Amino acid sequence: MELGISTFGEVQPDRVAGKAVHAQQRVQELLEEVKLADEVGLDVFAFGEHHREDFVISAPEIMMAAAAAITKNIRLSSSVTVLSSADPVRTFQNFATVDLISNGRAEIIAGRGSFIESFPLFGYDLSDYDSLFTEKLELLLQINKQEVVSWKGKHRAPINNQGIYPRPVQPSIPIWLGVGGTPASAVRAGKLNLPLTIAILGSAPAQFVPFVNLYREAAQKAGHDVSKLQLAISSQFYVAEDAAQAANEFYPSYEILMNRVGKERGWSPMNKAQFEHLRNNGPLVVGNVQQAIDKIMGQYELFGNIRFLAQLVTGFIPHQKVLKAIELFGTQVAPAVRKEIGEAVPA
Repeated sequence: MELGISTFGEVQPDRVAGKAVHAQQRVQELLEEVKLADEVGLDVFAFGEHHREDFVISAPEIMMAAAAAITKNIRLSSSVTVLSSADPVRTFQNFATVDLISNGRAEIIAGRGSFIESFPLFGYDLSDYDSLFTEKLELLLQINKQEVVSWKGKHRAPINNQGIYPRPVQPSIPIWLGVGGTPASAVRAGKLNLPLTIAILGSAPAQFVPFVNLYREAAQKAGHDVSKLQLAISSQFYVAEDAAQAANEFYPSYEILMNRVGKERGWSPMNKAQFEHLRNNGPLVVGNVQQAIDKIMGQYELFGNIRFLAQLVTGFIPHQKVLKAIELFGTQVAPAVRKEIGEAVPA
């Protein structure tokens, strides 16, 4: 199994036109995090795209390019690229450039996004939410397969027999679909034979088994080899040497994040009891090393996934403790998980 990290790059808002000190510091911290993840043998580091004051990453490709220059082996991805409000041509060019800088380590996790700020920001109508994604995904997949493209759609100017450059060093850029549990998304990924990343954040992992089955059934009906499908699971994560320490360090940032987002979406307020339930019986991978191993293995037994992405929620956790969590993940959790599922542990 591949083990990696996903981050949204939480930041304390500067609320200034320039001299964004918090943003500058957070970007430097993110680069320290990906460098360490590479050094401790993790497989993937993914940067999430948002257009909000509380997240610093609006251009994951640029973060990936910076990370490519200071890492050697780790694969670099978005998580997700909000394709509905992006231009597929420019998206491909950006990721192909990262692929060239990284010597073939770039990936895209494309999705519709869990927030909607990018739609008005880039001049798109939310009523076109589904058709925008469908059309732009089609174009991105075509560009990824062909150097010279002819294409016509509803939401973008046509392309008439034009080359799209640069091309990546990989035969093609791996394009995953990132989803949250909408059945139509599982069917789409299966029909298109695309790798699928599922974010499991608030529900018991077992509730997603029918969703994964739907993905595999759609692939089979479309004539694809189900045994070759690639599935990733992403859950919020924090590990420390002591379970109580992990919970106590993680919870304040988690509570603030969930209540900030929940207020926008009409959720009931998060409290400590709910947190403990999600930590003990739900998807949260928060605890000591053995608890993290058990949680990740539990998901593997349910889904047979080939990748796990640990979504960091750092918030107000001191940076050195975040680095320690990454170190424990790479040096203790990941080797144990690989060993348990019979894979060779990297030297």
